Amino acid sequence: MPELTRDEAQTRARSLAVHRYTVDLDLTRGEEVFGSTTVIHFTASEFTDTFVELRPATLHRAILDGRALDDPALLTAVLRTGRLPLTDLTAGEHELRIETDMRYSRTGEGMHRFTDPADGLTYLYTQCCMSDAPQVFASFDQPDLKAVFEVSVTAPPEWTVLGNGIARQAGDPADGRWQLAATPPISTYLMAVAAGPYHSVRTEHAGIPFGLHVRSSLGRFLDADAEELFDLSRRCFDRYHEIFDEPYPFDSYDQAFVPEFNSGAMENPGLVTFRDEFIHRSAVTDAERQTRAMVMAHEMAHMWFGDLVTLQWWDDIWLNESFAEYMGYQILTEATRFTDTWTDFAVTRKNWGYDADQRGSTHPVAPAPHDVPDTAAARLNFDGISYAKGASALRQLVAWLGEKDFLAGINDHFARHRFGNATLADFIDSLARASGRDVRTWADGWLRTTGFDTLTPVVETRPDADADTDGDGDANAGPRRSAGGTQSDADASWEVRIEHEGSRPHHIAVGLYDLEPGKETPQGRPRLALRERVERDLPADRAGATLSGSGPRPGLILLNDGDLTFAKIRLDPGSWDTVVHSLSGLPDPLARAVVWNAAREMVRDGELAPAAYLDAARAHLPYENDLTITHGVLAFARLHLADRYLPLDARPVALATISGICRDLLRSTEDGSDPGLRLTAVRTFISSATDPEELRGWLGSGTVPDGPALDPELRWSLLARLCVLGAATSADIDAELARDPGATGREGAARCRAALPDPQAKAAAWTALTETDELSNYLLTATLEGFWHPEHHELLSDYVPRYFPAAVAVSARRGSAVAEAIGRWGFPAYAVNAETLRLGEETLRAHTPLPALRRKLEDQLDDLRRALAVRGG
Repeated sequence: MPELTRDEAQTRARSLAVHRYTVDLDLTRGEEVFGSTTVIHFTASEFTDTFVELRPATLHRAILDGRALDDPALLTAVLRTGRLPLTDLTAGEHELRIETDMRYSRTGEGMHRFTDPADGLTYLYTQCCMSDAPQVFASFDQPDLKAVFEVSVTAPPEWTVLGNGIARQAGDPADGRWQLAATPPISTYLMAVAAGPYHSVRTEHAGIPFGLHVRSSLGRFLDADAEELFDLSRRCFDRYHEIFDEPYPFDSYDQAFVPEFNSGAMENPGLVTFRDEFIHRSAVTDAERQTRAMVMAHEMAHMWFGDLVTLQWWDDIWLNESFAEYMGYQILTEATRFTDTWTDFAVTRKNWGYDADQRGSTHPVAPAPHDVPDTAAARLNFDGISYAKGASALRQLVAWLGEKDFLAGINDHFARHRFGNATLADFIDSLARASGRDVRTWADGWLRTTGFDTLTPVVETRPDADADTDGDGDANAGPRRSAGGTQSDADASWEVRIEHEGSRPHHIAVGLYDLEPGKETPQGRPRLALRERVERDLPADRAGATLSGSGPRPGLILLNDGDLTFAKIRLDPGSWDTVVHSLSGLPDPLARAVVWNAAREMVRDGELAPAAYLDAARAHLPYENDLTITHGVLAFARLHLADRYLPLDARPVALATISGICRDLLRSTEDGSDPGLRLTAVRTFISSATDPEELRGWLGSGTVPDGPALDPELRWSLLARLCVLGAATSADIDAELARDPGATGREGAARCRAALPDPQAKAAAWTALTETDELSNYLLTATLEGFWHPEHHELLSDYVPRYFPAAVAVSARRGSAVAEAIGRWGFPAYAVNAETLRLGEETLRAHTPLPALRRKLEDQLDDLRRALAVRGG
């Protein structure tokens, strides 16, 4: 079906104003379809032809201003194109009534239907972003035609119904009728309904009803976490009200944790939906609780960024996502117990942005409107650029403007565009008014360009009796040279020239660190102390800057200390030597994160051998006390170095090194001193293990020696690794599924069955993936995750060429959500060779994959080229 183009949206917005949607949903029509009746009240400003979008299973009737639109050819066209033409509309007010049956989705789009295998209960929820609203109700589906929504729902009487406004039962409860309070003007992609026998916990804060909701089989886990979730919600809500002049703009705040959700969460006003993995049924680390908290703070920020003030067209996705991303981390730091969130951002999110910005598919944070010609193109930009890089750019903007002027600009923006739409230009105008700064030039350099700058320190040391002694240096001074004599600590000097490759201005801090003689960390590692942190503005003209000082050079010269900017950072040879010996002795976790990120990029750019990175990890991770750093380094080592950047014959040594790090971490936490660190070590050890007997011993005893006891998540991880190693059978999988028969258990079983190194098991998984189209989005992903493993390279060799045509065909049949999954999780990433690259490139040349699949394949092939380059092939 055709995607809505920007030109079409602009034409429609010029001629129409939409006032109100009255939507009536009947959820009692069976397992395949639901009833959807929509009445749209709108005004045409001129005589015009236009269209309304809907994608029905059956179109019963369409009535415009009392006149039936019953031309058979027209109705047939609706089913083919998803558009109902409205021709010869006169200027003035109109009423359009459309009665349909709509199909339930099993792929997380439109109205998703899920039956919980744990108890047989069924749950529904909508996902209308960004162009899936017409699968739920007829609409003029574009963000700048906002309207009031009045929604009613008929559901089984035992169900709960939730929506954008407060939901109340209408009439006799046995009738199952619910009426949702009318909303303020919102965009069609934000309309939301959830229905089913949800388990709910409710409270009230600041006069607003707050609710938490999850499927019944997870109810006891929600109950255990409810106070933590409410406390986070209250703290974030109050902090937003301290910094924003505009109060919360909706009548309630429900957070529903729903099954088989494709994204992390969705910011529907009044009814935020989250993937229900955030309701933890197994042990998790504090870092994972922080991630959940960040997502909650991110989605609450959207109530203002995105819901109150909405982008005009999808080229300004960043106005939603970058701001919510930045605010999510900042608000957690300011208002909750999670006070070190920017280290987590540096390790887990920023690398997402760095990776995306080095691929051929990169795009500006704020692309030009013509670069987002339709909704299909826009969908591709929900990526590391729009989230992580955009948030990094905003953090740099705050460092440049100051927080006071930044927040003043935001509040001006809200006041000017409340319940309306806005563009990048509108936002820049608000910031410029508030700050008096040339924000437009800053935005042109940071938001309208692609790629990132590289900052490299070039260090010179020399004897110099006249050396500058204030450590501040002169950005225009040339190298100082000694008049002669013998160099000593007393008369030495040093100079650092910051080479700036790129075209953006940067406000950075440079950390100067020294080894402290005779001082060590409690773990016996050499300790580093901050000599000085110097802030510098680097102009956009690549002029760089210079620092200088007297005495011996600092042991570590760390550019972008504090991680205030988005740039690739290099370490000079002397600093790298210091890092190799003393990284775990660097006191600030954010500084350590900057160093680890620099090392990561050096590996990816072929400037540091993967083995050298592993050696650094082996030396320092056993002494690392920040969990996010430990997890990030282990994940990069396990998933990138071991599986992709090292050849197969070097992989056993890499896995042994990773396992050795984990054993050290397990020994250091035997006393229960850090359960989160221990859990991280256990998980990585399991995924890296090559000795099935040790894992079988854990599974048989039900515990890791000295803990933790094996919960469902760990049991499935253990069994999956045993399957990969050929040390488990279908009978083992069946037994584990009988033990854990719910939705997560079904996913674990699907993952394990696909991981069996058996030709029949691989063939069965392949058939389920590519031929039957029966797998839900989550079961499809689980099967894909289990299918490809380097250990099975000989068994899988014939499937690599089959993957590309199969991915194209499956995506064409099943749509964008499946296309994204099969491109992300289904690509044979382990097959790092020229033939895989050739097959992928040929597919892109010879076929027309769905845009979501094309983008994933392009990114996978870029990553493959990088892996080949790292390998030297």
